[in-house]
Amino acid sequence: MGAEGVVLADNAGYYATYTTVLLVVLAGAAFAAVAFGANRMLRPTRPTREKLLTYESGVDPVGEGWAQAHVRYYVFAYLYVVFAVDAIYLFPWATVFALPGFGWATLVEMFVFIGFIAVGLVYAWRKGVLVWT
Repeated sequence: MGAEGVVLADNAGYYATYTTVLLVVLAGAAFAAVAFGANRMLRPTRPTREKLLTYESGVDPVGEGWAQAHVRYYVFAYLYVVFAVDAIYLFPWATVFALPGFGWATLVEMFVFIGFIAVGLVYAWRKGVLVWT
C-alpha cells in the first residue's frame, strides 16, 4: 500500500467522526420534532377571549403593550456585567498568584487588566453615565 492509501485511510477515519456528530444532531432534531408534534396533537385547544389576553402578574392589561425603557438601565446592566467579569477573573488570579513562579508576571498582568477596567469606569463617569437621575 502506497502513501496515498494511508492518507485515504486516515481521511476515512477523520470523516467518520463527523458522521457520528451528524447522526447525533439528526437524532436530537428528530427527538425535538417528535416532542413538539406530540405536544401539538395531545394538548387541548379551546382558545377564548380571556385566554388570548396578555397575562402579567394577575393584572388585566391597560393601554398599549409598548413601553420604552431608558437606555440608562441598559448601561447599568452592562456595567454590572463588566464588573462581574472582572470579579470572575480576580478569583482565579488570586489563587494562581500564590503559586511559585507566577509572582511578578501575574501581578503586572492583573494591574494592566484592572487598569483597562478603571479607564472604562472613568470614561463612563466623565460621560455622566453613572448618574442615576
